Amino acid sequence: MTKNFALSFQVKRTKVLADGNVPIYLRITLDSSRVEIATKRSVNPQMWNIDTQKATGNSDDARSINKHLKTLEQNAYEIYREMLERKMPLSAQEFKDRLNGIKEEVFVRMLIPIFQEHNGQMEALIGKEYAPATAIRYQTTLKHVINFLKWKYKVSDIDIRRLDHEFVTSLEFYLRTVRNCNNNSAVKYIKNVKKIVHLCMANNWLDHNPFGKYKTKIKEVIRDFLSSEELEAIQNKTFVSDRLNQVKDVFLFSCFTGLAYADVNKLKRVEINTGIDNNKWIFTTRQKTDTASRIPLLPVALDILRKYENHPECVNDAKLLPVLTNQKMNAYLKEIADVCGIQKELTFHIARHTFATTVTLANGVSIESVSKMLGHKNIRTTQHYAKILDSTVSRDMDMLREKYK
Repeated sequence: MTKNFALSFQVKRTKVLADGNVPIYLRITLDSSRVEIATKRSVNPQMWNIDTQKATGNSDDARSINKHLKTLEQNAYEIYREMLERKMPLSAQEFKDRLNGIKEEVFVRMLIPIFQEHNGQMEALIGKEYAPATAIRYQTTLKHVINFLKWKYKVSDIDIRRLDHEFVTSLEFYLRTVRNCNNNSAVKYIKNVKKIVHLCMANNWLDHNPFGKYKTKIKEVIRDFLSSEELEAIQNKTFVSDRLNQVKDVFLFSCFTGLAYADVNKLKRVEINTGIDNNKWIFTTRQKTDTASRIPLLPVALDILRKYENHPECVNDAKLLPVLTNQKMNAYLKEIADVCGIQKELTFHIARHTFATTVTLANGVSIESVSKMLGHKNIRTTQHYAKILDSTVSRDMDMLREKYK
């Protein structure tokens, strides 16, 4: 931004007009650059005061000239102030154009192309900075925004300068009603849009924050997990169908390792190695967060791996387990729940929660160890599981009772 700004009025005595007058010019200096702008006024050289830069006398011509020059001076300072406030790069030529009434072309930035460019860059960084699931969530958010614009404004895109508090609250209303999103899903989609808005602000494309007065928060969700009795019921059940037995084994493997579906599905034989205690461990990276996960294998999990080490699918693909699609797994798990008398809606992800609660925390494994095995980036995520375990509280209080006896 320029630091030095000055203006002055000069007469061109070398350009004498037919009536003997000389033209008056406005000289603008911006830092080291200078331009002269014709004022479209002329004056008798004898009437011009170099010091005051005005026409002398009280004649109608003198008053008219001075009034015009004063207006021109005020316009120049107003343009300078506006360009400073808008943080526009200043040049003497650009200043001259604006003073002469040549407006700069307003560059309109639309929301959807900015969102699409962000998502494209995110997809290019999958495996480096982002997990595939993160990119998918932003693509889903973009689809919601496009449909919202059609629903609310009857347009396919919107100028980012039109984004305001009403836009944000209307988008939230749309997600909760038309899309029937629960609280946490709606908040996460809004959070993704907020990131795009902050990107616009960081690039100085947007001079206000539509999220300035917007507040909402994630509600804590109590996730289902299997009790020790329910887990044992599945372990002890043998099905007539080989496919059900296969699904049961993969599900139990996750219950005793804490791996999510995507991580079990991609697990390779090379990821099983000898750990620090000379026992077999899983050394893998979580697909969702790209964080390392180190898990000692319990006897149940080892038995399952041995059972499938010669399975054709495992041998051909160097995989540890024959895993069906997540949709098919969940369909078969509902059948397993019915047969075993489990009333909960059994999905594959319940296995991960079961490992965190019933298998580990409830048996005295420290929350720090559980957090590391689950591959959590923040232990507060793991503490969520500890909150729902009354057995942990009971065990801790039993120890305290013994102490006070």
